[in-house]
This record gives sequence, C-alpha cells and structure tokens, in this order.
Amino acid sequence: MLTIGLGKIGVSDDDKNQTKINVLDFGAVGDGNTDDSQAFLKAWKTACGIKAGYVNLVIEKGKTFLLKPIKFEGPCQSPNIHIQLSGTLIAPKSINEWGGGQNLESWLIFYGINGLTINGFGTINGQGSVWWQQVSTDHLLHPLDSLPGCNKGPDALSFIGCNNLMVDHLNFVNPPRRHVVIFNSNGVTIFKINIRAPETSPNTDGIDMSHSTNVQIHHCSIQTGDDCIAIGPSSSYINISNIACGPGHGISIGSLGLDGRTDKVEEIQGGSGYAKKITFQGITLTAAQNPIIIGQNYCPHNLCQHSMTSAVQLSDISFIGVKGTTTTKTAINLSCSESVGCTNILLDDINIKSVYSKDVSSSCIDAHGSSRDVIPPVKCLLN
Repeated sequence: MLTIGLGKIGVSDDDKNQTKINVLDFGAVGDGNTDDSQAFLKAWKTACGIKAGYVNLVIEKGKTFLLKPIKFEGPCQSPNIHIQLSGTLIAPKSINEWGGGQNLESWLIFYGINGLTINGFGTINGQGSVWWQQVSTDHLLHPLDSLPGCNKGPDALSFIGCNNLMVDHLNFVNPPRRHVVIFNSNGVTIFKINIRAPETSPNTDGIDMSHSTNVQIHHCSIQTGDDCIAIGPSSSYINISNIACGPGHGISIGSLGLDGRTDKVEEIQGGSGYAKKITFQGITLTAAQNPIIIGQNYCPHNLCQHSMTSAVQLSDISFIGVKGTTTTKTAINLSCSESVGCTNILLDDINIKSVYSKDVSSSCIDAHGSSRDVIPPVKCLLN
C-alpha cells in the first residue's frame, strides 16, 4: 500500500514486504562537494535487483548530493520501485566537470523502469546558468532532432521507456536545458511539483513529452524561460489541469514535422502528420503574450525550406472558457497552412482584454470553424 501525505511520502511502515536502501550506506557523503555518482549507482543496482513487493531507495533530507551525468537502468526485479528524494541533488558547477563536453543529452536518466515513483519534497538543481552563458541558444535544440553539428545543453531529468511512472512533491531548479523529459512511456502521472528557472534562461521547458500515452499532469507550478509544458510527436491521451504557468511560453503542442517527417500530434512548415482532438479549457490569462495561437507555418531556428507548402493537419481543436488579459495587440492568431488549413476549430466563451486598455484583435489564415461569445471577435474564421 502506498501512502502519500504531509507527514510522509512513500511506502507505509506496515508493509512487511518493504525493503529500504539508503544511498549513505553505499558510500554517498552528501556534502555537496564529493562526487556521489558511483555510490548512487551501487545503491540503485542493489535496489533494482531486489524482488520484494516494494523497494524504497532513500535520499535523506538535509544532505546535498553532487552527481555527474548518471543513468539508472531497468528493468528491475520489483514491480514497484520508490525513490524517496528528501535531500538535494546538484549537478556539477562547470561544463568541464560534467565529463561529456557539450554534447550531453541529459543529466539524470531513468531508462526502462516500470512502476517507478519519485517523490519526497526534495530538490533537483541543475545549476544551469553556466550552460546558458556558454552554449548558444541556436544550439539548444531538441535532442531527438539529431541535427548535425549542434551542441546541446543537457536536460535535467529524463524518463525513457518508463511505464506506470509517478513523479510528485518535488522541486526543480535551474536546469541546463529542459527540466523534465518524458519519452516513449505509458501511464505517467506528474503532480504537485514546483519548477523554477529565470524568464531569460534559454529553452528551459518545464515538462516535455513525446511518443508517450496516458499522461496526467496536474496541480503544478511552473516558472521558466520557455514552454511550461510541451507536447511532442506521437503523443495521445494527455490530460493537463490546474497548472500555474508564468513566466513561460504556456502550454504548446509541437514542434512537429521537422525535415518533412510525419508526426502525430506549434507545427512546422513542410512536415506531415496530424494533431487533432485537442481542448484548451478553463484558462485564466494574466498579461499573457500571444494568448491563443496556432502556428502551422512555425519554423524555429530558420531550419525549414520555405518553399514547402504541406503541413501537419490540424483538426478538432477547441478553446473554451479562456479569459484574462494580454500585452499583445493580436489576442487570437490562427495562422494555418494555405495548402492544408485547419478544420473544425471552436472558440467558445473567450474574453481577452488588453492590460493597456487598448483594443485587441484577431487574425486568421485559412482557419475553418466556428465561434461564439468571443472577445475579440474572430470574423476571419471560415465556415
């Protein structure tokens, strides 16, 4: 039985099948200066090999553990692995100390582990400012894009092939790049996490996911320099609710279709695939830039061939109950491809006003759908 409460996070003491593993027993020091990477790997290898009903890997409160890039691999013997992260994990302070140059993709990787839970009110601090200063923003691209010649800042925490994953009650601070990445995973729940990075920090997305299904993200506070949450290719059955986002670039879908590839789920000119059955509902805006935007011809880093006219197909997209203020003149921007267009777009119960008491407007390119009770009116929407 799992119990989650203010007094304790983790496995209940009355579960006789619980086995506790403490990283301190494997040589970890926790003084913030000693490299504890090998001690963590030893503790993980032991925890992953135990067949008990529940395995609880303890990272104690009051300790600060310095870790270099590390990969925790599965599969594990136990169907339920719990990491009680109550202390603080910190990354190396300089790029040279990371040991992998500028081509690292992630700092902490959990790979192929089913039934993993991580919580405990602890902190994951990527100490990313040194990366922001030394790595050009033009090179902070998505690692899955695998563009030649691109040096990428590493993500802080990545889950790859982790099914039935739960991450909750944690704090994330200043990653070199993205805070949390979910890839090729099914049945993921993330809640009650706090994410913090400066508004000026490049590409520090809060939570990114791709090739994943049945993902629940709720009751999180995200302040960062890029997307609060980004949904990438081949993602479905995603539910995001009760998110406090800002500063940040909001909740986005994309980018998709880079180099003409086919992606399913901001859209990139020249790509193919689809994004459909998407609802944005019950959203409050406070001095937001570009509150409602569809960018089917979006092209980051000038990597697209602008002569291409095909695009990812967009359909059945609804914006319902979106209210608040904006700092930009165009509050609703539906910029669809002239060759494919967007179909069945619904705008309902929208009220967006300027923080400067000025008129706001809407804009469309080949957007098809309907609207009702919308301020500003979207007269450019085609039937």
